[in-house]
Amino acid sequence: MPEKEYLILLDIDVRKRHYHRVESGEIRNFVVQLELRLGDTWKPVVRYDCAHNFAHKDSYDQKGAAKKVNLYMAYEDALTFADDDINENWQLYKEKFLRGEFP
Repeated sequence: MPEKEYLILLDIDVRKRHYHRVESGEIRNFVVQLELRLGDTWKPVVRYDCAHNFAHKDSYDQKGAAKKVNLYMAYEDALTFADDDINENWQLYKEKFLRGEFP
């Protein structure tokens, strides 16, 4: 059961957390999360995962409130989409989060 987990620093105060587990050649679990450091604390900004047995995206505000969107994708497709989305849009997500908006 191969697992991969890593952090990528995107900026001094922004990082991407990536985790996925493969069984029998298929993605069985994944989390891709954009995090922003506010003071001494890393806060989630956007998280893609399958924690509720479906691929979805959670967007957070600074207080920790979340909005959930069902991706209607297979886990493998959602994992690829999540990585690409955060790589391409992390600066926009950061700006919205800092303005108090949901990214």
